[in-house]
Amino acid sequence: MTTAPAESPKSALDRARQKAYWRLLPILFAAYVIAFVDRANVAFAKLTMVKDLPGFDNAVIGFGAGVFFIGYFLLEIPGSVIVERWSARLWICRIMITWGIMAALTAFVHWRIPGFTHVAELLKDGTVALIRPLTGLGIEWLAAFSRNLVQELGGPNGLSIYQFYLVRFLLGLAEAGFFPGVVVFLTHWFPTRDRATAMALFFMATPVAQIVGPPTCAQLLKIGTDEMVGGLKVHHPEVLGLEGWQWVYIVWGVPAVLLGILILYLLPDRPRNARWLREEECAALEAELAREKPKAKEHLSLWQGLRHPKVLALSFAYFCTVTGSYGVVFFLPSILDSWYHLKYSQLAWLTTLPALMALAGQLFVGWNSDRTKERRWHTVLPIVIGAAAIAAAPFTRGNLPLTIICFMLALGGLKAYLPAFWTMPYLFLTSSAAAASVGLINSVGNLGGQLGPYVLGKVETVTGSFVGGLY
Repeated sequence: MTTAPAESPKSALDRARQKAYWRLLPILFAAYVIAFVDRANVAFAKLTMVKDLPGFDNAVIGFGAGVFFIGYFLLEIPGSVIVERWSARLWICRIMITWGIMAALTAFVHWRIPGFTHVAELLKDGTVALIRPLTGLGIEWLAAFSRNLVQELGGPNGLSIYQFYLVRFLLGLAEAGFFPGVVVFLTHWFPTRDRATAMALFFMATPVAQIVGPPTCAQLLKIGTDEMVGGLKVHHPEVLGLEGWQWVYIVWGVPAVLLGILILYLLPDRPRNARWLREEECAALEAELAREKPKAKEHLSLWQGLRHPKVLALSFAYFCTVTGSYGVVFFLPSILDSWYHLKYSQLAWLTTLPALMALAGQLFVGWNSDRTKERRWHTVLPIVIGAAAIAAAPFTRGNLPLTIICFMLALGGLKAYLPAFWTMPYLFLTSSAAAASVGLINSVGNLGGQLGPYVLGKVETVTGSFVGGLY
C-alpha cells in the first residue's frame, strides 16, 4: 500500500469500494465463466459423444453430469471455512488448476490411460460388487437403479462409462469450494450495502457462460464431422486425431489452469493485503467491514450455525431450485433438438436466449435488492416464476417461440434470485458460522445438480421423451 495526503473517510471508502469492484470482480467473473462451462459443456459435447462412444446414452450422460455434484458435495463446507480462516487466493488457485486438468481429461474417457485406467478398473469391479446385492431389495426404485448401473458397468463398454463417471466425480471434487469460497471472499471486501450488487456481477458469469459456451462448443463439434453447406457436403477433418467433442473439453479445460496461476498473483485475500489500496482507503474499508460484524443477530458457533433452522430451510430451497435449473441447463440443447430437430448452429443461438434473460434478471434483482435493502421477496418471487415456467414448458411443444419463452422465464427466474439469496446467511450468523453455512447450503443444494440431470436423462431413455422429466 502507498501513502497519500489525508482524505475524508467517506472519500477514501468510496475509492476503496470502486477499486474492489474493478480489481476483483473481473477475474472472479472470468473464473466462474470457465467453471460453469467446464461443468455444463457435456450438454453440447454429448450431441456427438453418444454417437462416437458405444454404450453412452442420455441416461449415462445424465448420471455422469450429476456425479459431478457428489464430488462437489464432499468438500464444500471445508472449502468455505478454509477461505474464511486461511487464504482465498491459495485455495482458489488450487481449485482452478486441478479442475482444469480434470475437465481436459474428460476428452479421453474412452482411452486406456496407464495408471488411471488400472485404478478405474479396480474401482469399477468394486463398485459392481457393492451394488449387486441392492438389485434384490424390495425397494423397487433402488433395485431398478442398481440393476441398470450393474448392467452398464458390467457390459463391454463398462470401463469407458466408469472412467467418465470417475472423471466427472473428480472434477466435482476439484471444483468443490470455489463457489462458496468466492461468496465468503466477497464478504471480506464488500460492505452489506454493496454485497448483492457484487454478487449479481459475479453471478452474471453463469448466463454469460451459457451465451459464449454454446456457440464455441457448436463450432468445435464440427471437427471430425460432415456438414451440408449450400447443398454440398463438407468434411471437417479431425485435429491431432481428436474429435470435436474431445476438443470441447480440452479448449475449456486449459484456460482454467492458466487463470488459476494468474489468481495466485492477482487476488489479495483481504484489503490489508492489496498493494493497490492506499493506507487510508484500506483503513476506511476495513473499518466499515468491522462495524458491520456486530450487526449479525445471532452469534453462534460453526456447528450451531450448520444446525440453524434458517440454514436448513435455505439448503432445502436451494436443493429444489438447483434440481430444476440444472436439469434444464444440461438437457436444453437435447430437448430443443428432440422437439424441433434443429441444426447445431440454431441450437447454439437459441440456448443463449434463456441465458440473456437470466443475465438481465440477476442484474435487476441484485441492484433492486441493494436499493431497497429487501432480500426475502427478491428471492421468493423469481423462484415461483421459474418453477411455473418449467411446469408449463411441455404444453408448448410444437410451438418453438412459446417453448423458448417458457425456458427464458424458467432460467431467468431460477437464476435471478441468487444475488439476494446468498446475502441471507450473513444477516443472522457470524463470520465462521456464516461461511460454513454457505458451504452447507451450496453442497446440499447442489445434490439437486445430481438429481435433476439424472432424472431428466433417465426419463427420456425409458419413455423416449423429455416431457415427463420436466414435470
